[in-house]
Amino acid sequence: MNKDQTDGVMKQVKGKVNEVVGKATDDPVQEAKGDMQQAAGKVQKGVGDAREELKDSVKKNP
Repeated sequence: MNKDQTDGVMKQVKGKVNEVVGKATDDPVQEAKGDMQQAAGKVQKGVGDAREELKDSVKKNP
């Protein structure tokens, strides 16, 4: 696991928390912020996943 993967997951978690708090407090701005954080986290985790796949591929086929 690399830094992009872990940071991406953390952003997703923070985003989910913000989304839930926004829904509970009827705050659409905070809810939207949570949605954006989750999306950014998914992208960052995807980048990390791609880096890991590339690294594994290079190790298998030097």
